[in-house]
Amino acid sequence: MNYLGEEGYLRLADTVMKTVTKLREGDATVDGVHVLGDPDMSVMALGSDTLDIYQIGDEMTVRGWHLDRQQFPPCLHLTVHAGHAAVADQFLQDLAGSVAQVRKPTPRRLGTNLLMWLVGILMAILPERWLSWIVDRASGMLAGGGGALPERSAAMYGMMGTLPNRGDLHELVLDLVEGFTEQSTSRGS
Repeated sequence: MNYLGEEGYLRLADTVMKTVTKLREGDATVDGVHVLGDPDMSVMALGSDTLDIYQIGDEMTVRGWHLDRQQFPPCLHLTVHAGHAAVADQFLQDLAGSVAQVRKPTPRRLGTNLLMWLVGILMAILPERWLSWIVDRASGMLAGGGGALPERSAAMYGMMGTLPNRGDLHELVLDLVEGFTEQSTSRGS
């Protein structure tokens, strides 16, 4: 407030809220995604009732956008600030392009869907302790990806959202972060 003054602060807030309105109205024109709830401010989540929102997030990542993935319900999280006013149109174009891309069948998408189907079957037939064992083994393999966050993570987020034992999720995330950290540290030394 000392630097911006009341007028400057109100001008920034107005820019943010106009950008939020533009994004919300633009999201409404993209068939397949919608804003969850009715947020009052500049934090919102995008969801989908018909498409894998994590695959949409992967397509947005390929286009240079870094959206947080969240669960319960599956969604993409946005925090809008004044700097987004200049890129709101591009975001909406990329969102529409991402949704269109997710609608197209590709080998990667079919593989992700097959993996999610297989995880669902395994969860239905295997005892929880066996699933925990599998998750423990899988987390080590997922963390071994070269020290960088994966460009595509829809299958991983989809699987994590279906785990019956939330403790397994905790261990999986810790193993992934540890793997990224170890590989980043070893590359930097």
